[in-house]
Amino acid sequence: MNLLNRPRRLRTSDSLRKMVRETRISKESLIYPLFAVDGEGIVEEIPSMEGQYRYSVDRLSVIMDRLMEAGVEKILLFGIPAHKDGYGSQAYDENGIIQRAVRYIREYYPSVYVITDVCMCEYTSHGHCGILDGEYVDNDKTLEYLNRIALSHVRAGAHMVAPSDMMDGRIGAMRQALDEAGFETVPVMAYSAKYASAFYGPFREAAGSAPAFGDRKSYQMDYHNRKEALKEVKLDIEEGADIVMVKPALSYLDIIREVADRHDLPVAAYSVSGEYAMIKAAAKAGHIDEEKVMCESAVSIYRAGADILITYYAMELAGCMDQGKIG
Repeated sequence: MNLLNRPRRLRTSDSLRKMVRETRISKESLIYPLFAVDGEGIVEEIPSMEGQYRYSVDRLSVIMDRLMEAGVEKILLFGIPAHKDGYGSQAYDENGIIQRAVRYIREYYPSVYVITDVCMCEYTSHGHCGILDGEYVDNDKTLEYLNRIALSHVRAGAHMVAPSDMMDGRIGAMRQALDEAGFETVPVMAYSAKYASAFYGPFREAAGSAPAFGDRKSYQMDYHNRKEALKEVKLDIEEGADIVMVKPALSYLDIIREVADRHDLPVAAYSVSGEYAMIKAAAKAGHIDEEKVMCESAVSIYRAGADILITYYAMELAGCMDQGKIG
């Protein structure tokens, strides 16, 4: 047959396929979510997230050494305090769990880039992401507390802050607070399109952050909505976000693509706990090849337009890059 165009010509060898590959990923774009917990001598596996652990500050070296060996040098830090109250006061305490963990990592692992999650749900007795007025989260009052948290993280040594609360106006308020305190060079990675998702279930167990009543649908996004996500991203960019994020990742690849096409800021995607747990469970049952599905899922997120991937599989993906299985 006389065919002028034969796309298969560029698929005839592994070397050629890699040369013409459209989507490329690297270790530098991976961020590992890390849970620090109050206490001592703690390395505690999270039951719903096989292979993921909570670490007390004195045992952070266990995971940090593994990350360094894998070549993953960016973390997103979450804190689990011993004490919770209605105002999440441990979130902005200079000796809180995040603040101590940041100082430890900065001292003993200076090459690591430390990003901190700025939210209140892990720290409040009611499990909501802000200050309550009755059973409603008071948006504007919450902003004051989020600013306190962000400033305390940066003063402890955080390189970047990542507000995940989904309060209106929090990026602009936080940018102003950081600038006025002399931290104008500290970037803000905004959880811009964060959906009210069932995929967060294992994380809420890991962080002890499930709401004591109701849900978060009055501030996290309705998963039916696409245009709203684009509006939220646009607002965050206008308020000074340096990086925008879509969360979760796999069920929202269309949103990642649209955000990447419309804006020139870096786009992060968070492959959340439920995505990780599903792959783990299916692999354990023998239904899928864990490594291959992990790699394919990660590439799909980058292919959709993500520049940065936050994933519990960061170390495993880095290993696959070293072995030439992905990249």
